[in-house]
Amino acid sequence: MKSLLKLAHAAAALSVVLLLTGCATGANPKDPLENFNRAMFSFNDNVDQAVLKPTATAYKSVVPSIIQTAIGNFFGNIGDVWTAVNNLLQGNIEEGVTDVMRVAVNSTLGIGGLIDLGSEYGMAKHKQDFGATLGTWGIASGPYVVLPFLGSTTVRDAAALPVDFKGDLWELKYPVRWRNTGSAVRVVDQRAAVLNASNLIEDAALDRYEFIRDGYLQRRANKINRGRAQPASTSQDDGEPSAGQADVKGGAGGPSLTPAAAPGQQPTAPEARPAGVPQSSIDRLEPESNRGIQLDAKSPILPLPAIPATSSMSAFPATAPAVEADMRGVTGQNIIVALVR
Repeated sequence: MKSLLKLAHAAAALSVVLLLTGCATGANPKDPLENFNRAMFSFNDNVDQAVLKPTATAYKSVVPSIIQTAIGNFFGNIGDVWTAVNNLLQGNIEEGVTDVMRVAVNSTLGIGGLIDLGSEYGMAKHKQDFGATLGTWGIASGPYVVLPFLGSTTVRDAAALPVDFKGDLWELKYPVRWRNTGSAVRVVDQRAAVLNASNLIEDAALDRYEFIRDGYLQRRANKINRGRAQPASTSQDDGEPSAGQADVKGGAGGPSLTPAAAPGQQPTAPEARPAGVPQSSIDRLEPESNRGIQLDAKSPILPLPAIPATSSMSAFPATAPAVEADMRGVTGQNIIVALVR
């Protein structure tokens, strides 16, 4: 496990080295390292297809759904602690206090986080990390980078990864054999939670690399800008019109994912959560919490963010109800990061 932690630190430093050595090989200003990134994307995808996805598929088939939910809730509760810290560092006092209250309720009444009572009591689940905190403080994202095993990130977010690793309370778990076992279960559970989403993207996206890149950058911009209007001249991830402004209705960000109303009719409201499906079953999607479309009572699936017109997403159903999605982990590209925690 220590070797994996060293690998994560080395991967985080690799993006900075690439930038400093001028390995700019792509024409896209947001993705100057595209040739390198595509090679790493392919490597990560091969690892996922050969090892992680089959394991997650077997896990989902064998482990009862109630156990899967409990595992997701447990590690999600641990993640809420670091999210609370980052929300407070970003000045999001209300959300930070909510995160603290979620941890308090779920850790006590929720039996150590196995039951997500916080969501049932109306305490919204958030997801923040130190990279987003740095962005909130005004540090530019830098180029998009795909790291081996760790997947999509940016130079700024890669530099923040070691802090995120240390902020994970599971890193303090002893004895080490239990920490390693829990980390492996955590990874498999997270991958299993997004199996349907990854399958859908594999079927729909003509260029999965481009789709995941654009979705990740839009998601990061929305996380940092928090939906605030930004000048059009600012850069992606630090204010370019993205998921926070074009959101899921197209606009400057791309084609609409909400059905257009017929002449004389009122626009159709977004689809509500299916009856009988508890919110906690949707909130359990990690990392480290995504909001998902519920295709059935057991298998949540991530929706699409607003996709630029240049993306290869014309095959995706335009009628999918759109809600907030964290593109990290959709295809397993970033799920492996939990192994090094």
